[in-house]
Amino acid sequence: MRIAYAVMGYGRGHAMRTAAVLPALEHSHQVRVFAGRDAHEMLRADHDSVEIPVIGYQYGPRGRICARRTLRHNAPKVADLLVAGPQTRAVWQQMADFEPDIVISDSETYSHRFARHHGIARIGFDHVGIMAYCHCDFASGDALAGRRDGLGYRAFMGDPDRVIVSSFYPATPRHERVRMVGAILREPVRQAAPIRGDTVLVYLNKGAHQYNTSMDAALRACGAPVIVYGTAERGRRANLHFKAPSQSEFITDLAAARAVVSTAGNQLLSEAIHLGKPVLALPEDAVEQRLNAEAVRRMGVGTRASLHRLTSRALRAFLERADNYAAATQAHQRDGVREAIDLLRGDIATLSRGARSAPGPLAWLTGAY
Repeated sequence: MRIAYAVMGYGRGHAMRTAAVLPALEHSHQVRVFAGRDAHEMLRADHDSVEIPVIGYQYGPRGRICARRTLRHNAPKVADLLVAGPQTRAVWQQMADFEPDIVISDSETYSHRFARHHGIARIGFDHVGIMAYCHCDFASGDALAGRRDGLGYRAFMGDPDRVIVSSFYPATPRHERVRMVGAILREPVRQAAPIRGDTVLVYLNKGAHQYNTSMDAALRACGAPVIVYGTAERGRRANLHFKAPSQSEFITDLAAARAVVSTAGNQLLSEAIHLGKPVLALPEDAVEQRLNAEAVRRMGVGTRASLHRLTSRALRAFLERADNYAAATQAHQRDGVREAIDLLRGDIATLSRGARSAPGPLAWLTGAY
């Protein structure tokens, strides 16, 4: 089978999930990755990867996601996507040249519409689909916004023939073709031997916009050595050590950390919990990140604080309870890699025999079926 595996390119979490299952698929199938920006950079060294455009967030001068800039930046791409314009057809041609038998997509909209347009079976495998295809316990005040974002996701992605949702917390699927699996952990993370060190590990998915003076002051005053990933700064300053991106070094630092302070992406939170690390989640201005941060709080494996106004008081209060949070992680360490691979293999076999699902009304209405 020839599999087109498409990956959303905003941040690295989508690529990490993809990297965990690709070797098993590549063992039995010919796989080509179609990935946006960040994901392509991460995957291209070890996999057959083609770079495609990204529809992602834009930031304002204060480091917040800016709806106006995001809309202005993405409007031409979205319009082109909706009418299957020149850019969309160029991406589709890249995929068509590979002649895939099936499409697997991690939150990547060009591939979903390519598969629909060409009559190719597809599997949705990601985390964000939890809002579209599952019943969720949203943070206070986010229920309507969560439903809105779920509908928006389905408007762009449609209704795949099969859906696999990966998450470090449980949710109830809305219908039978949606399956939940646990955290998708990279092999080096699964093999890592965690120890309780004394460092605080900080990860920001877009640190150039997110690392600010209040965060810097809180980290310098926390009374512990701090390692920071995700900013452009390098070297040491006071108790802070700013490091360049490195998968192997990051996993080593994560395994040896006392605690993790991070934006609230599903992937890193999953890896931190697996390694027994308490988490201070700093959600971006996005419902999905607030959903993840609320799950951290509800499960007792950490708490949440403001990404844009992190205070010394909040950080110290978190560190004072770090041992209690760490103990709670033991009840929530579910590795979903094997389960996800088995489901993907089963779905590929079933769909290769022509067993397709009918799209829902929203997918028909938006043309994303």
